[in-house]
Formats: sequence, C-alpha cells, structure tokens
Amino acid sequence: MFFYPMASATSYASKRALKLVSHPLLSRDFFSAIRYNSRHLSAVATVGKAEPLETSSSLSFIFSADSGGAEERDKKKDESIYIKSSKSNFQQESSSSSVTMPMSFMTGSIVGLRFYKQVTTRQADDGNGWTVMLDYRTLKTPSKRPLKLPTPVLAKAIAAEWEYQQTDGIRPFTMPLMKLACTALERVPLTRTKIIEHLMRKFHQDLVFCRSPGDSDLTSGILERQVEKIDPLLNWVESEFGFKPVVYSSFFGGKQVDGLVNAVKHLLKSTDDCELAAIDAMAAAAHSLIISIGIFRGRLQIEEAIELIRLEEDLQVDRWGLVEGGHDVDIADLMVQISSAAVFLGLARIV
Repeated sequence: MFFYPMASATSYASKRALKLVSHPLLSRDFFSAIRYNSRHLSAVATVGKAEPLETSSSLSFIFSADSGGAEERDKKKDESIYIKSSKSNFQQESSSSSVTMPMSFMTGSIVGLRFYKQVTTRQADDGNGWTVMLDYRTLKTPSKRPLKLPTPVLAKAIAAEWEYQQTDGIRPFTMPLMKLACTALERVPLTRTKIIEHLMRKFHQDLVFCRSPGDSDLTSGILERQVEKIDPLLNWVESEFGFKPVVYSSFFGGKQVDGLVNAVKHLLKSTDDCELAAIDAMAAAAHSLIISIGIFRGRLQIEEAIELIRLEEDLQVDRWGLVEGGHDVDIADLMVQISSAAVFLGLARIV
C-alpha cells in the first residue's frame, strides 16, 4: 500500500531527507573509501591538531534549553548558547571546558547557533578512546558524558559533521553519525537486553521471510523477483547459521525454527555497543533484521540492501510511476538511514 501525497506539497521531513543525501559523508566516494582503504577517510574531514588547553576556567558551555524556567525558554526560542559558571571558584582551573548537547539534539530540532570556529580531534585524557573538540571545548553527550569514540577515524567523521554546520544553526538531522554515537554510548548500555528482545520479537515477521501471493494481478511479477533476489540471501542465512529459514506467503510471516532464532539471538548478544546500535538502526529502517545482519557480516553492500528493501515498491513505481515529494523522499530517507548506520559500523571497526 502506498500513500500518494500531492506533488506540490514539500514537507519539512522531505527537505531534511533530500538535504542529507548531499551530505559529504554519504557520497559514493566516501563508501568506497571505507570499503577499500581506511586511509582515505582523512580527506573527508579537514581537522588539525587540538589547540592547547590554556588556563581554562571551570566554565561549561550549555544550551539555554537545558536550564532556566519556562518563561525564560519561551523568550529564547532560538536556543542560543550562553556561558554558565559552575559553583566552584571562577579562577579555579579544570582539565578542560566542555560542550554538552541538550536532549533536544536527539529529536532533530535546531539546537542553537554555531558558536565555534575550529573542530579538531584528539585522544581522550585517560587514553581510552578519541574525542571531538569544538575550539578548546570537549564535546559531551546529552547526559553530560564525554563523547569517547572507539576509533580515530570515527572521531574525524563526526568532527566533519560538526564542521559541516552553518553559522545560522546547528542541525542534528545533518549529523547521523553523531546521533548514532550518542545512542551507542548512552542508550545501548542501559537497554541492551530490551533492544535485543525487541529485535527478536520482530524477527518472525522479517521482510525476507514474506512472499507475495503469485495469483494476483496487482502483485504480478513480484514473487518471481523475490525468488530471484531474496533466495540467495536466505541460502546464505542457512549456511551461516545452520538452519533453513521458513518462507510464508503472508504479510505477517510465521514462526521460524528455534535453532535459527537462538543462533541470531546469540549473534546479537556477542556484539559491542556500537555494533548493536548500528544493527538496530538498520533493522528499523529495513524492517528486516536479516538484511541488517547481512550488512553487518559483509554479505550485503549498501546498494544491494536498499534494492532488497525496496524491491516490491520499486516494481510498483515502474508500473504506475513515481510521485515527486513522496516516493523520492522515501528513497532519500532510506538511503540516509541505511548508509549512515553502515558507515558508522565500518568506522567503529577501523583501527
């Protein structure tokens, strides 16, 4: 079933998805750099050495949306950034100043004007991970935890997202890697069990287990295309996990054998926080945990995964035509969701 909006209607979400497709980190060249040679990544983000932390006081840079009363927030709808002094002595020196993201960062709204000039990366003070610096300030997550990233290339890619921001506002919807990093650092450690349980509840209705009925004029040709494109993936699943998936001619799918369920669940439990965050994001966009695992294990490339996800809809578009402002936006949004999670996964693994 497709919803066909008026072609002249262009929503905020439409503009957001289409703008993200032009994101420098989501280009085909960038994917090639990740796939073939991690050293090319340094060309994506122009970052220099971190500035020395000279006599920085105990000041923290916080968005106004995080403090103050409701009346004050209403007066500052642009969520501009101001300096808030800590309770300690103003002259007391701390190891570094910091920038804390507001919780609204995860919702996609504009969270404030660009207040920094230079974006750099450096190794964390404790030597565990890499951090992003906005001028001389250390970037922190919405819960005020240091943004410690597992690899220097992931830190450089997130630095590139911050460098990409314009002076008139910081737009989280153009920073998919930053949002995934916050998810991996904050949400996954606290809700790992619930994330895995949710993925396994949806597993039996996985997109690749459902077949279109072959006796309907409306779905003519779809079953043949599914057999051609999806069956090779199911054969890989059988060889990878040792159990043959069960295919159902129903939109609601059906129960898979316990052996396959347990094998997939064991795989999810063995992932680290970054890997599980990426798998969860891709599964949500694809409506398929199998496609997500296929990308995770290197069986599917990004373009192949998107083709499988959109297989039925693309056949309908070929037959009835594409609706501008509808189908094209859906395609752009899917490309962003899958590509950013796949890139995040690859960058988190490169040492």
